Amino acid sequence: MSRLELRLEPSRAMMLASPLIAACAMLVTGSILFFFLGQEPLHAFYVYFIKPATTLYGVGELLLKATPLILCGVGLAIGFRANVANIGADGQLTMGAIAASCVALYFDEVEAGWLLPLMIVAGALGGMAWAAIPALLRTRFNASEILVSLMLVYVAYLYLSYLVHGPLRDPDGYNFPQSKLFQDAALLPLLVDGLRTNGAFLLSLAAVAGAWFFCTRTFAGYRMQVSGMAPAAAAYAGFSEPRNVWLAFMISGALAGIAGVGEVAGPIGQLQPSVSPGYGFAAIIVAYVGRLHPVGVLLASLLMSLLYIGGEAAQIELQLPSAITGLFQGLLLFYLLAADLFIHYRFKPRRAPSRRAPASSPAAVTSAENGTAA
Repeated sequence: MSRLELRLEPSRAMMLASPLIAACAMLVTGSILFFFLGQEPLHAFYVYFIKPATTLYGVGELLLKATPLILCGVGLAIGFRANVANIGADGQLTMGAIAASCVALYFDEVEAGWLLPLMIVAGALGGMAWAAIPALLRTRFNASEILVSLMLVYVAYLYLSYLVHGPLRDPDGYNFPQSKLFQDAALLPLLVDGLRTNGAFLLSLAAVAGAWFFCTRTFAGYRMQVSGMAPAAAAYAGFSEPRNVWLAFMISGALAGIAGVGEVAGPIGQLQPSVSPGYGFAAIIVAYVGRLHPVGVLLASLLMSLLYIGGEAAQIELQLPSAITGLFQGLLLFYLLAADLFIHYRFKPRRAPSRRAPASSPAAVTSAENGTAA
C-alpha cells in the first residue's frame, strides 16, 4: 500500500513542462480514440490538428477563435492567481454582447467613428455589471462565487433569448430570433482582406501585455498573487480580501464583455440566440493550461482554438460527432490535472506492520518469566 505525500518543493521545470506533457498525452489518446472510431489514426490526426493551419484562411480562423479565448482566459487567470474562482465568464461575455448590441441598434442611423469605441466601452461595462453580482454576494454575504457566477451564466442565456425573441428582434427578419444587421460603423475592421480576423485580435494582444504588466509590475498584482499563494500572510500584511475579489471580478468581467463585443461586432454582425459556443468555459481550461501566466494563456488559446477548428473539420471530412471537440478539451484538462498531482505530491509506500512481537510486549515478558521459573 502507498499514500500521497506532499512534496516540500515542487519542480519548477516540471510545472512549466506539464502543459506540453498534457498536450502530448492528449494527442496520443486522441490517436487511439480515432482508431476505435474506425478512422485511420494518421489521417485523422492530420485532418484534426494539422490541416486547419496549412492555409492562410485557416490561420485567420485560428486567430479569430483564439481572440475570445485570450480575452476571457487572461481575465480568469488574474482572478485564479488570487484564489477568486470566476466560473461565469460566458455569462459576462453574453451580457457584454447584449450591451454593445443595444448601443449599435440605438445608433443604427448614425455613422460616426465614435460608435465602435462606445460599443467596446458598453460591452466592458456590461460584463463588469454582471460580474459585480457574484463579487457583491461573495464580499457581503460570503456566498460561493463559483455557484453564483455559474448560475448567472444561464440567466444571461435566457435574457439573451428573451431579447432576440422580443424587443430586439428584427421586424423585417421573417420572424427569425435575431436582431437587425449592424451597420458598417458598428463592425470591427478586418486585419487582412479575405480573412475574418478583425481588430478584436489586437485588443486581445493588448490585454495580454496589460495583464503581464499588471501581474509583474504593479503593487495590486503583487497583492493578489500573495493572497492566492499565502492567504494567512496576506491577512497579516493587511491586504484586503474584498478588494482583491472586486478587482479580480471587474477585470475578468470587463475582458469577457469585450470578447462579447468582438463576436457581435465581428463574425456574427448582429445579436443572435447564441453568441458563444462556450468560450467562457473553455477559457477556464486555457487559464490553467497557460499556468495562469498571460503569455501562457496566449499559447494555450491557440491550442484550444485549434481544437475548435479541428473539431469542425473532423465533423465535415471524417463524419465524427460534434462532441469530439469537448472530448479533446476534457482530455487536455484531465492530463493537466494529473500532471499537477504528481508535481505537488509523490507516492510513499506504507511500511507493513511487523508480525514478530517486540521484546517488551506482554507475550515476550510472560515467556521470559516462564523460562526463568523453569
